[in-house]
Amino acid sequence: MFKRLRPMKSVKELLHQVNSWAEQIEPLTDQQLRDKTITFKKRLEQGETLDDLLPEAYAVVREADRRVLGMFPYDVQVMGAIVMHQGHIAEMSTGEGKTLTATMPIYLNALTGEGAILVTTNEYLAKRDAEEMGQVYRFLGLRLIYRRSICTRWRRSGSIR
Repeated sequence: MFKRLRPMKSVKELLHQVNSWAEQIEPLTDQQLRDKTITFKKRLEQGETLDDLLPEAYAVVREADRRVLGMFPYDVQVMGAIVMHQGHIAEMSTGEGKTLTATMPIYLNALTGEGAILVTTNEYLAKRDAEEMGQVYRFLGLRLIYRRSICTRWRRSGSIR
């Protein structure tokens, strides 16, 4: 059920790779940034993996976060996003930017076309986050579905494709 945690060194190496893309991503126009989604999907079809795309895709989302929300994820948030993509739990306290952190692995995993689901048990936060972060996903050409479920165990979920 739980995956073995990769050493922090590999997380920091991936962070360095994400940061190295910033200079190439920042000057792109909004349309060029949006077009990256199509490019990533094609690269997946050609055999690349999500892990192959992670550094560039995370850099694209960081730039979209900056342009759309006016927030640029800090390195520690990128590290949390890397850990989340690897299938681990990233513990973050209130106010540390969990929602912003989640934009990166949600975007990356939605590129497969199979959807990515973010679940929260707090109705207010689920709606707020779908509205706020949905701007980033839509900016990058993805579709967001916000659902309210009658199930009490998993009350709220959204799927991004």
